[in-house]
Order: sequence, then structure tokens, then C-alpha cells
Amino acid sequence: MKINLKTSLLAAIMLSVALVACDGDEPTPTPTPKPDPTPEVQVKPLKGDITNAMVLDAQSYILSGTVRVKAGASLTIPAGTVIKAEKGFDQYILVEQGGKIYINGTAEKPVVMTANSDKADSGYWGGLIINGYAPITNGGTNKTEIDPSKPYGGDKADDNSGVITYLILDYTGAKNDANTEHNGLTLNAVGNGTKIDNVLVRESADDAIEFFGGTVNVTNFVSVNSDDDMFDFTEGYSGTLQNAYGLWSENHSSTEKDPRGIEADGNHDGNSPEGTPQSNFTVMDVTFVFNAKPSTDATLMCDDVIKIRRGAIATIQNALIKGQGQVKNVLDFTDKKGAADPRTKVEYTSLLTTAPADAEVKGKLNDGNIQKKEGLTGADTSKLAWTKLKF
Repeated sequence: MKINLKTSLLAAIMLSVALVACDGDEPTPTPTPKPDPTPEVQVKPLKGDITNAMVLDAQSYILSGTVRVKAGASLTIPAGTVIKAEKGFDQYILVEQGGKIYINGTAEKPVVMTANSDKADSGYWGGLIINGYAPITNGGTNKTEIDPSKPYGGDKADDNSGVITYLILDYTGAKNDANTEHNGLTLNAVGNGTKIDNVLVRESADDAIEFFGGTVNVTNFVSVNSDDDMFDFTEGYSGTLQNAYGLWSENHSSTEKDPRGIEADGNHDGNSPEGTPQSNFTVMDVTFVFNAKPSTDATLMCDDVIKIRRGAIATIQNALIKGQGQVKNVLDFTDKKGAADPRTKVEYTSLLTTAPADAEVKGKLNDGNIQKKEGLTGADTSKLAWTKLKF
């Protein structure tokens, strides 16, 4: 009985202590709430034909197969969207004649089209192709290189295929064979009702950009380590490329036999020397940088910085050429299928620190049409800061 009394007394004392503690100023701590689980980022597929107005969400997509924007349809891609392509020649986006694409990137949130791999290299996937109704050499239409069933060309110089602003294209240029290959951005008879501004193409296995006829104007374009040409013009192109920057980095090498800064043909492959129109275009404010170590190794040498041939008329203003890299020729106006139209005009400054392996200038133009000057500035790189390149 004594044990029970002591036990009761001890329990009463402990209860009193607990009650006193509860009467203090410190509130009882509230348990820390557990954070909501992080939602999984859903990656959506992007594939097949687009036959109506399609608007993507600003998220990640997997490009699986060919996407074709059909006539009367449109594809709108908001800022910050990332499209990752599977590997292969048939992985590409094609805007057909009468279709439209709206790439609405911003400097802070560009739209990115890239490879679905952390170990990708140039030529991993196709690229972006736009087919329009603008004029090409010989009039009428021609067949798309990577899909001959899709025509391009017409008589609508002001044709409108949409708007592209702040777009990055990486690891493009997949090829089926030596004559059937993608570029980064391919513009087939695209009209000047189309707006293209601020595009960066990195590590393309063929050209960074190629114009097959058309009248579209392009501003603020950057090419980094294209395997073939930085800027290619053919088949009667008659627009303007303004504020362009082409770079070969120190470790870049090419698998092509004749990579160039600019390559321009008056007509397609020189097969229509009498056709009209021939290419008659302008390049304004352009910089070419060759940072590869000086070498006569063909894989490390640019064939021509500027190559105009096969009846093309080019007006090139404020061109700056610099770097330590080896080039074969700075300017070349010759070709076995026809020289440049002698009305071509080139104004340039060369700061190359390695002498050309062959010649500074090959071929002739009209008197006074080749002007080598000091102090030309080339591209305005402040407008290209969004690319985050070190200029």
C-alpha cells in the first residue's frame, strides 16, 4: 500500500510540472510541413503532319520522325521551347508551300532545336526547311533536295511563310548521300513577307544556312563550326543578309573538300547559265573568324573566304576577315562552270595573320569593284550578345 501512495504522489508531481510548462510564454512548435513533391517534367512527342493551327507549350518535345506543316496550317513555338530530335536523316521539320511557322523566341529565352543526346555531333539530325512561292531561276518550281515530292518556287516575291526570332539550331545536317543532305536552316524560295531575325546555327554537317532562290531578308545570323559553308546562296536568290558572323573555333576541322565562308552560285549547280533570274543579292556587315591553328592540312583550311561564281552578282559591304587560321584564297571569282558576274562588288578588311595558301584574289571584276580597306568593322556583335559567344 505504501508503494501505491508513493507512485500516486510522483504522478501528481509530474502532472503539475507539465501544467506549469504549458503555462509558459513559448507556444508549442508547429510541425514543419513537408514540401510538395517536385512534379515530373513531361516531354511531349512532336511528329507527323500538321494540318491546322498548332501551338506548342513552352516545354520540351521529342522530334520523332518528320514534321510537315501543310498548306494552310501553322506551327507556333513559344519562347523557351526545346525540341530534341532523334537521330537520323528523316528527323526534320519541313514547312511546305502555303504553310507557316512562328518561332517566337526571345533573347532571354530562345527556342532551341537540338539533338536528343548528350553526345551528339554534327549531322545528328536534319534541320529546319521552309518552302515558299517566291521566284527561282527559270521560274516555275523545283524539287526539295531532301524530299523531291515537295516543290518550292513560284512568282510571289512577297510570299509569307511566317516569323522566326531567336532560334538556335544545333547538330543539324544529316545526309542520305553526298548529294542529298540537310543544312541548319534551308530556305527554298522563301519570300520577303517572311521575317527571320536572330538565328544561331552550331555544328552543322553541311551549310549553316542556304538560300535556294527567293527574296527573304535575314538579319543577325551566326554560324559556328559549319562543316561546309557558313552562308550559301544559289538559284536566283535576291535578298539581303545583314549582320552575320561566321566562326571556326580553334579545334574545328572540316570533312568537306571545299568549305567556305560565302559560296554563291547564280543558278543551281551552274546548270542554267542562261536562266533568269540569276542570284543578285547583298551581304552587309559580315565577320569571318578562322581560329584554327595554321595548317595546310585540308581539314583545317578554309577553301575560300568568299567564293562568287556561275553568274552570281553579289554586293558585299563592310566585310571583316580575321584570325590565325589558314585559308586557300581570300576572294575567288572563278569556276569551271562560269565566273562571277563582273558587276559583283566586294569591300573588305583582312586581319588574317597567316598568308593565304594560294591567293588573296583569284579572278577579275569590273574596275574598282574589289576594295580592300582598313578599319572595316564587320558585324555589330552587340546585337548578337544573346548567343553568349565570346566575340
